[in-house]
Amino acid sequence: MDLFPIFQELMQASESKILLVVLDGVGGLPLELGGPTELEAARTPNLDRLAEESALGLLTPVYPGLAPGSGPGHLALFGYDPFRFLVGRGALSALGLGADFREGDVALRGNFATLAPDGTVLDRRAGRPSTEENRRVVARLQEAIPRLEDVEVHFYTESEHRFLVVLRGEGLSDAVTDTDPQKAGLKPLPARALEAGAERTARLVGLLSERIREVLRDEPKLNGALFRGASKRPSFPTMAEVYGLRAAAIASYPMYKGLASLVGMEVLPVEGEGDAHEGKLRTLRENWDRYDFFYLHFKKTDAKGEDGDFWGKVGEIERFDALLPELLALGPTVLALTGDHSTPAALKAHSWHPVPLLLKAPYLRKDEARRFTEGEALKGSLGHLRGVELMPLLLAHAGRLAKYGA
Repeated sequence: MDLFPIFQELMQASESKILLVVLDGVGGLPLELGGPTELEAARTPNLDRLAEESALGLLTPVYPGLAPGSGPGHLALFGYDPFRFLVGRGALSALGLGADFREGDVALRGNFATLAPDGTVLDRRAGRPSTEENRRVVARLQEAIPRLEDVEVHFYTESEHRFLVVLRGEGLSDAVTDTDPQKAGLKPLPARALEAGAERTARLVGLLSERIREVLRDEPKLNGALFRGASKRPSFPTMAEVYGLRAAAIASYPMYKGLASLVGMEVLPVEGEGDAHEGKLRTLRENWDRYDFFYLHFKKTDAKGEDGDFWGKVGEIERFDALLPELLALGPTVLALTGDHSTPAALKAHSWHPVPLLLKAPYLRKDEARRFTEGEALKGSLGHLRGVELMPLLLAHAGRLAKYGA
């Protein structure tokens, strides 16, 4: 069901401020039956106090049983049906990086990987190299592989192990499969065409993987590449058009900037490397009066989960808890805190488990939840929502939706 025309009809002006905080991959699991999840193990005095004066619930980002990627997980939080508004990882990275990404180009999100002599994957993230090391290797590749046959090849550094390739030429297709096997101990998958006419692009992706391995054969760790999310440039309605919001995004990683720009948010610059907590807070404070809606993203909870680092993820949750008072001091009318998916350290991957949702707003009902955890969220008055149901709830609490119907 397309609700966008309804929102456009009901939108009304307000001086309210909405702050959506996304702790990427925040949902977790216990390491052993009966143990705490990462949120339950964390010491979070500020989140605990906030939970006592807020409403909580559980949120399934996309659909029960589906482990979502960050793209569909975030689009759902922004109110965009992830089954209707489809976008590949490559396009998101390209948009987030501000790459030269034109009509007809195909973007591929790449992971530098460590490959064994027999071609199997030893490490899908090549030991998480520094972004500076990434730039050095990308420069090598750009010099060595400017073209494949009659197709231009453009390489871009994203961050750590992540990089981007943009293919430019006639007749390219994004209907090709990933080469990332998603686990160590396996060989990279062959790129396959998903529809007629994509065979040539699939062959070029395979050739690109071979050339990268040849060029990087002397690198101790960054000696291979795994590709995901082949995609062309999409076009979506903006949050200004749908909700009447002046929306801004504060994020460090290119993919999340790409997601935000895709729905018409202005992506604000952030100083600092990595998750750059202080830089994000500074940007938020300096721009608070200019926008109605802020999307504030924190990545490291997800990264620690993917690494299987339970206590590292606990530490990132506690790190966020320490800066929470500064967010609250800005006085958002509506504050929502949630995740785009779960990334339990026990699984080292995105999972299908619901994430907790916290909502602080002027008009809330009594709530029994006392902590921002999965178990406490079950007690909350918000119940169990799907990701696409969050945005209308935020708009309603912010006084930005008129009555529906007579």
